[in-house]
Amino acid sequence: MSDNSKSFEYITPNSTLGVVGQLSKHNIITPIKDSEDFFIVNPLSGNADIISANEVKMLENKLDPTGEFSQQGYIINEAKEKRAFKLAYLDFTEKREADEIQLFFVPNYSCNFACSYCYQEGYNPVQKVVNNEVVDAFFNYINTEFVGRRKYITVFGGEPLLPGDNQRKMLTHFISRANEAKLDLAFVTNGYTLASYVDLLKTASIRELQVTLDGTQEVHDGRRYLKGKQPTFDKIVEGIDACLAAGININLRMVIDKENIENLAGLSRFAIEKGWTSSPLFKTQIGRNYELHFCNSTPEKLFDRATLYQHLYELLKLHPHIAEFYKPAFSIAKYISEHQELPMALFDSCPACKTEWAFDFTGTIYSCTATVGNKGDELGTFYPEVSKNESAIESWQNRDITTIEKCKTCDVALACGGGCASVAKNKNGHPNSPDCRPVKELLSLGAAYYLA
Repeated sequence: MSDNSKSFEYITPNSTLGVVGQLSKHNIITPIKDSEDFFIVNPLSGNADIISANEVKMLENKLDPTGEFSQQGYIINEAKEKRAFKLAYLDFTEKREADEIQLFFVPNYSCNFACSYCYQEGYNPVQKVVNNEVVDAFFNYINTEFVGRRKYITVFGGEPLLPGDNQRKMLTHFISRANEAKLDLAFVTNGYTLASYVDLLKTASIRELQVTLDGTQEVHDGRRYLKGKQPTFDKIVEGIDACLAAGININLRMVIDKENIENLAGLSRFAIEKGWTSSPLFKTQIGRNYELHFCNSTPEKLFDRATLYQHLYELLKLHPHIAEFYKPAFSIAKYISEHQELPMALFDSCPACKTEWAFDFTGTIYSCTATVGNKGDELGTFYPEVSKNESAIESWQNRDITTIEKCKTCDVALACGGGCASVAKNKNGHPNSPDCRPVKELLSLGAAYYLA
């Protein structure tokens, strides 16, 4: 592009997109934060560039004196782009069919915590205890239903690592069945009992444990406490240390809202000083506190996605050490920075009933973790008998940007993928509707942070 811009020609442009004609409907153009330049991304052609404001005007007027816009797939022959779209879609669906499946199992909805923002607080508790018969039925179902597919199991909750002999006996049997099936396990846990469970977890093939810390001690203990309001920070830290020492992967999550976002710098410093961030067994993620099926009791403290990442961008500039703890994706900007190429065009960002399923101890089948346990989202049963609501399942499986009307004409669709079907269903009454992501806003921040 122009001399005063930085060009990112990551892969050889698709030759079918090189004929001057129309502007590609998949061009994503956004001003770069704190810059006079713009970021242009085309997920279909696989190209991205930083361009000047003058070049944006030239592109909008389809002026391409050097042929670079056509070479990069920003100006295209419409018929050839449609064919390229169809081929990319077939490639995407073929790869998804071969992808590994994540199977969530909920042994209980009970929890020893009383977190201030728990999204399951509106669920009616199920007065039933999981038994080995249900566990066996679960393994029999997945070994039949997903035979020949790569898969692993994530144990979810509630809190799956509750204290007590009965829970330990159930998990011992569960791990035995997983080992018998040669399946990896992951656990999503609040981490309070981790240290006491390390010996049992070491008998399984553990992929990772997701544990939540919402900040340094004072901040965390003000949000994530036991039902008697007792603090939990020290016990969770003890458990993380024990797992890392035992060679077990930790995925540390911080759930963020307006009450604790400023403490990200403090938690980052804590993790760095603990030596966690230098361990190959340690990684992190940010969870945005948001409303799912039930209204949050304090909605004023919640971030929308764009505003959250704007805050993260500012915090990273103010406290650069945060990047040693956590680097935001900013849509696909981080991927481009790390891989020097664009990811595959995203025709579908919802794994529900495709590469993700959820099951609970009542014998019920759900589409994903966002729907598990929610009345009205049941898709069938695996116990005491197998039954499936095929039409409901198909409504989840058939959803992608080619079936959602709003996505068909959206320029960011191939970077957004239609968002979360559960959130869309909750907002619009059915899953085949969009959960729009602020792709341009995120790319603006990401280009400024990673690429400019």
